[in-house]
Formats: sequence, C-alpha cells, structure tokens
Amino acid sequence: LRRAHAHNDYEHPRPLLDALDHGFTSVEADIWLVDGQLLVAHDAVDLDPARTLESLYLDPLLARVRANRGSVFAGHRVSLQLLIDIKTAGDPTYRELSRRLRPYRSILGSATGGRVRTGAVTAVISGDRAARVPMTEERVRHTFYDGRLDDLGTDAPASFVPLISSNWTSSFSWLGEGPFPAAERRLLRDIVSRAHAARQRVRFWATPDVPGPARDAIWRELVAADVDHLNTDDLAGLESFLRSR
Repeated sequence: LRRAHAHNDYEHPRPLLDALDHGFTSVEADIWLVDGQLLVAHDAVDLDPARTLESLYLDPLLARVRANRGSVFAGHRVSLQLLIDIKTAGDPTYRELSRRLRPYRSILGSATGGRVRTGAVTAVISGDRAARVPMTEERVRHTFYDGRLDDLGTDAPASFVPLISSNWTSSFSWLGEGPFPAAERRLLRDIVSRAHAARQRVRFWATPDVPGPARDAIWRELVAADVDHLNTDDLAGLESFLRSR
C-alpha cells in the first residue's frame, strides 16, 4: 500500500510489525536523545530505556531485509520509508543518530552529492529543524530530510528533500464535512503538482483520523489529488480504505 503511512507507529501493540502486516510502506518513530541512547516515545513521560530505535525498528528491519533477500516485503522491491521525528535538540540528536545508523547502512538508501542509491529502507529525518545543518555537512548521507511547504520551489533538491510534509490545518479549513471548497481543492492540487514536478513526495499530518464519513471524504480528496502518504493511527481502517479503491 504505497500511500499508507503509520503515524505514531510505536504506539501500536507491535511497533513496525503491525504496520507491515497491514501493508504499510511508511512508518514514523519519534526519537529522544537520553543519556546517549535514542529512545522512542511520543512524550517524555513515556520514555523507556528498553524502547530504543534499534530494538523497535533498526534491528527488526535488518533481520527482515536479510531474510527477504534485500527487501522489507518479500517479492516486492518497494523501499520502506522510516520517518524519524527528532524530539530533542536536532543537532546533537542527529549526530548520534547518524553514528548509530552505521551498522545498518547495508539496508539504507544513501545520497552522495546529487546521486541517490535506493535501499530497502529510506530514512527520512523530521522533527527539530536544527538537524538540517549536520545533514548538509555529510559527504555521503544515509538519511534524507523531511521538508516543509516553504521548501517547495527552492534550490533544495529531491536528493536531499524527497518529502514535503505539512500540518493540514495550516493550509486548509475543510475537515471533511460538506463539500471541499473549490479554492482549497485548487491549492491542494497545486501543492502536489509543484512537489511532483520537483520529484518530491507530499504528506499532511493532522488530518481527521476518527473513523467515519468525514475522514473518508478527506482521504478520497487526498488520493484524487495524488498525495503520496495518507497519515493515520488506524492501520486496519486505512488498509481497508485503500484496498477497496
């Protein structure tokens, strides 16, 4: 399911694995740098030293890719997007993340200058914007940057910023009730068109996620506009929606 993105994936009973079982090709993990460890949680109060980025995501992905002879999904060469949302200071957290990704480079996509090598897993860095500086300093990167709408039309190439993400409610008032205002539909399609022209993908967060007609209406408009990633915490709900189309 190429449009399926598991927001707050780590809050499911089986982080990563539940999303993969539902066919999701993008998962999101929030990380905190705590005492030299990269811990996964939404809020600081939920931090658990046993729930590291390695234990929940990197180690299972490495094992799965090896078992499937180079792919996360057996028989399918689609790259899984691992969206890593930095919750602590971006610069030191990214530097520690970059160091900890080294043992997993065999499964990660990379960029050298403007040349991109696709891997079984594409690590995209989101969250604290200060991560951008140390990322630009790397001659060979095994990560990519999650841009914002103000990155559209700039000199930031898709080899560095392959994804454009934005809060839905920052640009749109429509939440699925009643008709989609024509001006907002044009804006949505313009955003997607500009991003795709630059070979960048599009994702919106904060879209309605309560099951019902309003959510379905939003999802239908996102698919119709060719938005690349639909954001949800309801794995079964989005799988059912996408498979029914």
